[in-house]
Amino acid sequence: MDSITLKSSHLYIPGEIATKVFGDDPQAYLAYQAERGTLLVAPVSQQWFYKMHKPSQHLLKTRNLQGDKTIALHEILIDNALDDEDRELAYTVQDTSGILKINL
Repeated sequence: MDSITLKSSHLYIPGEIATKVFGDDPQAYLAYQAERGTLLVAPVSQQWFYKMHKPSQHLLKTRNLQGDKTIALHEILIDNALDDEDRELAYTVQDTSGILKINL
């Protein structure tokens, strides 16, 4: 499985992971947990996620025919004074909830 990366302040999600987490949803919810240094990402179809985390809504941009997706993270990086250096990011996909949990 490919890795999730931060590149030019954008979150790059490989097609295999994007399909598993988002399906056909064109947008995602993002909630940054500063105390844990974790970004939670969920499809907009997960209404319970919105009620629980009060996330921001972001466009999932398709990058290629393999289904790779990107999400602009400029605001989250700036607002939380996070490192914007291009790099691979540690992540887990929570199978029970379908949430993508990324360490920033």
